[in-house]
Amino acid sequence: MTSGAPAIRALGVQKRFGTSVALDEVDLVVEKGALVALLGPSGSGKTTLLRIIAGFEAPDAGTVEVGGRVMAGPGTWVEPDRRRVGMVFQDGALFPHLTVDGNVGFGQPDPARAGAALELVGLAHRGRSYPHELSGGERQRVALARALAMDPEVVLLDEPFAALDAGLRASLREEVAAILRAAGASALLVTHDQQEAMSMADELVVMRAGRVEQAGPPDEVYAHPATRWSAQFLGAADVLAGVASGGEVTCELGRFPAEADLDGPVDVVVRPESVALAGEGGGPEAVVVGRSFYGHDQLVRLELASGLVVQSRVDGTAAWRPGDAVRLRVVGPVSVLAPGG
Repeated sequence: MTSGAPAIRALGVQKRFGTSVALDEVDLVVEKGALVALLGPSGSGKTTLLRIIAGFEAPDAGTVEVGGRVMAGPGTWVEPDRRRVGMVFQDGALFPHLTVDGNVGFGQPDPARAGAALELVGLAHRGRSYPHELSGGERQRVALARALAMDPEVVLLDEPFAALDAGLRASLREEVAAILRAAGASALLVTHDQQEAMSMADELVVMRAGRVEQAGPPDEVYAHPATRWSAQFLGAADVLAGVASGGEVTCELGRFPAEADLDGPVDVVVRPESVALAGEGGGPEAVVVGRSFYGHDQLVRLELASGLVVQSRVDGTAAWRPGDAVRLRVVGPVSVLAPGG
């Protein structure tokens, strides 16, 4: 590895399948020791980018470096088995005829490292078991141990929790993130699950139609979406028409700070948790038109005087009912965007 080089650097990567553009001038950097999530809907290009980094697909243009070494680019191609990349697939892809020890030792890693990898994932006691004797979560942890045992420059995880039930997904993703950080591993996770990406990753790369829509720490990307599409893809968000002038924006929910260079019509993006409710006092009037109760919180749908419906996510204690008259108050950040983003 080149000293100081990132674990992955992809620059200007392009890929077409026939007339379909899968990747269009994509740049990606995964710093050493970081866990980066590639997030996007089906067809956004995230899996194609992962496969190009792994060496399962060749880019039409651009370069891919792993650990500071060029793996794909003009005049250069390194086969997948020589890239020092560990893979964890959706189904684990374990060999059914091999024990856990045999699976982790496949490819002849250093025996001590293979043992340490099994210890790290908490399955050293299952070394003589076969894959069919393990739970879905245990199989994925074995797959992760196998990837780590080869001392990779980077671990690539392709929708590793998609085949698991919701309860197991939530607990396993926390375990896997903790294991990767304990190992000091660099990792790139591909997922279409927003909660999974935001809860696990140090950095989020949001993809749309073969391009990077936005990248940054998850909390920043969520709180400050670059486009209307990004805001609505990354969770519930209401978009109101506003007018910006002199560093402020005015919309139906009130007046808020805005970038000084914005002037004229804008989109005002408000997340439900930024909207508080009160029986009286506060800001504009609204009428409750619906409510979804989740125990710890509730999502209340509210109709403003214009007929626009917005949402408020509040704790589950107050029992708001359809027909209740309320006042709204914006208590969290709003994003002001040029219209049509």
